[in-house]
Amino acid sequence: MAGFAALLKSNRNYRYTWMGQVVSEVGDHFNTIAVFSLILAQTNSGLAVAGVMLSRAIPMLLAGPLAGVSLDRFDRRQLMIWSDLVRAVLAGLFVLGVPLGRSWIIYVLSALMMAASPFFTSGRAAILPAIATKGELHTANAMTQTTQWTTTAVGAFLGGFSATTMGYEAAFFLNALSFLFSALCISKLRVPNGGFVAKRNTLDETKVLKPWQDYKEGLQYIRSIPLLAGLGFVSVGWASGGGAAQILFPLFGERVFHRGPIGTGELWGAAGFGLVCGGVFAHWLMPRLSYSQYKKTIALAYVLHGASYVCFALSEPYWLALLMICLSRSAVAVSSVMNVSQILRIVDDAFRGRVFATLETLTWGMMMLSMTAAGLASDHVETRWIGVASGVLSGCTAIGWFWGDVTGRLPEPRPVAHEIPGDEVEVHGEPNA
Repeated sequence: MAGFAALLKSNRNYRYTWMGQVVSEVGDHFNTIAVFSLILAQTNSGLAVAGVMLSRAIPMLLAGPLAGVSLDRFDRRQLMIWSDLVRAVLAGLFVLGVPLGRSWIIYVLSALMMAASPFFTSGRAAILPAIATKGELHTANAMTQTTQWTTTAVGAFLGGFSATTMGYEAAFFLNALSFLFSALCISKLRVPNGGFVAKRNTLDETKVLKPWQDYKEGLQYIRSIPLLAGLGFVSVGWASGGGAAQILFPLFGERVFHRGPIGTGELWGAAGFGLVCGGVFAHWLMPRLSYSQYKKTIALAYVLHGASYVCFALSEPYWLALLMICLSRSAVAVSSVMNVSQILRIVDDAFRGRVFATLETLTWGMMMLSMTAAGLASDHVETRWIGVASGVLSGCTAIGWFWGDVTGRLPEPRPVAHEIPGDEVEVHGEPNA
């Protein structure tokens, strides 16, 4: 934790990025809890909840490739700001879907919000090497992800409380304000000499007009590095059960444990707390592992995640369910922090936007299929058994990863050079605008 505090104190750019992240992601969970609770209140259907998730997943799947190409062509900071501003407007419009009979508005706005999201989420990951030194990069990655999970815990608790006590409109309004604050923070980032634009060998008008060619180049780059292909596999493997898990939180909170929006918030909160613990542990552990030990740790993390989620799904006491979901998400966090640190270490700046966007697209594509299956099953199969299937599918990811390891298909890649645009004094001090 001392490393996190030191990073915030010394690195101005990262400090602004972190401040915007905290506020906007807490606001995101105000929206998430309010939307799920509102849809269940209006329809009492697990399939309707799956519909919301699909309305979010499909646009993410379609927008991901465009976001990746754009982030590797244009100023990443500007794209992130525009993403925040567009989402601020959309978040405020959710109040139009509160009256009974207007649930279609929730689906449309959810779709538009997620279409704008990958320009920010993949952009935030891609700019980390531009705002952190080589020595800070692992800490910056761990802190970014740990913060994301901390806001899951805090935002879920507060989101459930706000939806219950202040109403859905207040949750949507606060979410809109959070995006505006994030845009303000990102606008204050400064690196000299066009540091937020990816370094490329050439940039002519012909290439700019061929985004599909750029995207194919990104896919070829991923295939050329076995570890990146392996990380794509585990992203898809986790999402095979992880998609179902997304719609199971409100179903467990409302149907299984009968605790309403607060129960949904408590489950999300316990999951968020587990993610934070796992992220902090991974930050400590990763520098102490060899590459071979890293690969074995990833396999173990997926086994633990799957087994714990199965136990969560079958838990009768509420406290045991909270404990098991916490443990399951701790394992997810360990794998996520370690895997993203590897990506930042080995991916060239010219391809970083496309790599992150492609992995995000693969994850959301499989999550879409998983959510569809879970949603269709939710009105016919007991919620607990859907949870068991979700845990088994995600846990089986360990089998493929372990096979790739023991057969030598995951050799250690060569790290890329890490260069901060300009000198470190300008990055960490108060740079000129």
